[in-house]
Amino acid sequence: MRVSGITKATQYLTFTLDEEVFALDISKVREVLDFRTVTKVPRTPVFMRGVINLRGSVVPVVDMRLKFGMSKTEKTVNTCIIIVEIALDGETAVLGALVDSVQEVMELEPDQIGPAPRIGARLRTEFIGGMGKRDDHFIIILDIDQIFSVDELAAAQDVGGEMPFGEAKTAA
Repeated sequence: MRVSGITKATQYLTFTLDEEVFALDISKVREVLDFRTVTKVPRTPVFMRGVINLRGSVVPVVDMRLKFGMSKTEKTVNTCIIIVEIALDGETAVLGALVDSVQEVMELEPDQIGPAPRIGARLRTEFIGGMGKRDDHFIIILDIDQIFSVDELAAAQDVGGEMPFGEAKTAA
């Protein structure tokens, strides 16, 4: 999802991390959940908070603040888990994204979206699909498929897997 590929109005789910507003293409969002207890899983990356039971499926939950180098998300009345679908090696993986709050679903026209800022060769920005502008505020549009490396997604899929909740995975 690059800015040059956006040719019609697109709907985005907006959410906050710290004081910043981010957005995901609504087609990648399955649902939004109130915060719930997350079961910690040993030996996972620091940004992976653990797993939740979602109607019998084990879904890994990632703290988006930690993934972006911010402080850990603290539970508040507004804390949510956004259930997203991510492309992984031609298949779809389901992941929970822990965020400070969900704002709204908004529609942005192509002329309201500019390219991601160029920050230099050493900082990764390929996960920014564009910069939306609404009124006098910027909205960082994320390309959820680009936020995680293939190894990170594979680790999340290994944690979540497709097994029913309650079955134990054995370590090799």
